[in-house]
Amino acid sequence: MAAPEVTAGRVQVARPAPAAPPRRRRRPLRDTALVWGFAAPALVVYIGFVILPVVLAAVFSFFNWNGLGPLDRFIGLDNYVRAFSDPVFLGALRNNITIVVLSLVIQGPLAIGIALLLNRRLRGRTLIRTLIFVPYVLSEVVAGLAFRLMLPPGGPFDTFLTSLGWTGTKPQWLADPDVAFWTLFAVLTWKYLGLAIILMLAGLQGIPEELHEAAALDGASWWQTQLRITIPLLGPTVRIWAFLSIIGSLQLFDMVWILTGGGPLNATQTMATYMVDIGNGRSQIGFGSAVAVILFFVSLVIALIYQRAVLRRDMAGAVTRGG
Repeated sequence: MAAPEVTAGRVQVARPAPAAPPRRRRRPLRDTALVWGFAAPALVVYIGFVILPVVLAAVFSFFNWNGLGPLDRFIGLDNYVRAFSDPVFLGALRNNITIVVLSLVIQGPLAIGIALLLNRRLRGRTLIRTLIFVPYVLSEVVAGLAFRLMLPPGGPFDTFLTSLGWTGTKPQWLADPDVAFWTLFAVLTWKYLGLAIILMLAGLQGIPEELHEAAALDGASWWQTQLRITIPLLGPTVRIWAFLSIIGSLQLFDMVWILTGGGPLNATQTMATYMVDIGNGRSQIGFGSAVAVILFFVSLVIALIYQRAVLRRDMAGAVTRGG
């Protein structure tokens, strides 16, 4: 304790000097090397399989190159001009956007409704959850081949419809350009709806039960409770699922490639299947690389806009800042 000082008849207590802020200890070189040692394998894989292919695709997109011979026919932006003037590519882009919208409008509400029903106490709830999630666990190749074998004219699916009483002419599920796209979307919904339901169920588990009990005491019905309490609190989970659905719909490839190959008459073509068909199937590596770059930037721009406009509030609430 500091000794008091007497000044002009008054006693003043000398204040101790403020303590110096603690010096931040520098991280030892050994710890830094340990961190980089663990991160190096992942960085090498990321650079080799993500960054480098993107850079090479951007370089190839400025050349008229078939994948063989020297890279010497520089054509500038002609591949990009060709892409946006090609009606097949524009149709593929339209199909991607349509799948994005349909996924948000149909799969989202359907997943929320099923999740709300499965969140209630009912017999066999665990078995039903498992059966719903099984399609998502299946490989896209297995699921695509299975439906490809079931949907030909006179196949098992048509036989099943006949057993239910449909005696009329069956649509050409995968051969009619007016029907194939909707068949594809139905298969996609069957395949990926389970993931959406599981995410919604996980979000429902984080909602306090006390809120439902308080609403019941206030006389709210079950539907009023879901509409005014449960669904608004489910918002962060819905927004995360919507982000995953948008990016997945833009990059959709494997299921389409196995089920229809982009046909018939390019009715189910997506940007990814068009890129593979042009680049590998027709040996137009330069043009295919331009399509890949367009797909990359479309996905990147939409992801950044969505994160900035929609996920910003959720991310801000999840990150704590030091004082």
